[in-house]
Amino acid sequence: MLEVLGFFGALIIGVVLGLIGGGGSILTVPLLVYVLAVEPVMATAYSLFIVGITALVGTLRNLPKKLVDFKTAIVFSIPAFMAVYLTRKFVVPAIPDILYTSHSFILDKNMAIMLFFALIMLMASYSMIKNKGKKELEEEEVQYNYPLILIEGFVVGVLTGLVGAGGGFLIIPALVLLAKLPMKKAVATSLLIIAVKSLIGFIGDIQNLDIAWGFLMLLSGLSVIGIFVGIYLNTFIDGKKLKKAFGYFVLIMALVIVLKEVVF
Repeated sequence: MLEVLGFFGALIIGVVLGLIGGGGSILTVPLLVYVLAVEPVMATAYSLFIVGITALVGTLRNLPKKLVDFKTAIVFSIPAFMAVYLTRKFVVPAIPDILYTSHSFILDKNMAIMLFFALIMLMASYSMIKNKGKKELEEEEVQYNYPLILIEGFVVGVLTGLVGAGGGFLIIPALVLLAKLPMKKAVATSLLIIAVKSLIGFIGDIQNLDIAWGFLMLLSGLSVIGIFVGIYLNTFIDGKKLKKAFGYFVLIMALVIVLKEVVF
């Protein structure tokens, strides 16, 4: 029964991505860990692949509309690619199994990853709930704040490597504010960045982990189907209201993870 629920959850991840252009990937790790009983480090690896493939499909859909700004993607992506690969290849395997112990509390590697993931979920939920639907920027020449873009790209790459989430809620504001991209282009360009850096990060895992390819491809296929369902439903549902509602759902999920890891 839980397995069926897990596969249905993979479909929902794609639906959410199709509906609001992001956010669905934040559910991937909790789904894998708590529903499908995948160990957290492996779950973050699987999440990178599922998120990467699903975002790639979204990117291919946006190419005919000429919404993807390749130059901006390259400028942002170089530090992100390096950071996510190095994090998955070297940093995650180097994290000690036991990080902290006291008389009645043990903070191990798996708990630390899930608690850090909950923190990222809280940040994502705040971003989605706070969204006030600002007017889209007018088309203008792209301007680059190179130092900030490089720093932001590296930080997003490290976060993606640690928790396996795409980081769209960090990338999109950076592209709008630092590269002056219109919102639609920022969303489309972020999908390309998410796709490539997630898949590059997964390459670092192939060298360290024993991947269950059949299981992974099934989940990825369901998520890809879901993104097409979400794109179709997007014509009938108010995306702004849905995004805020989903933000509250992610907030609740983050609190549940903290309670489950620390209290229960």
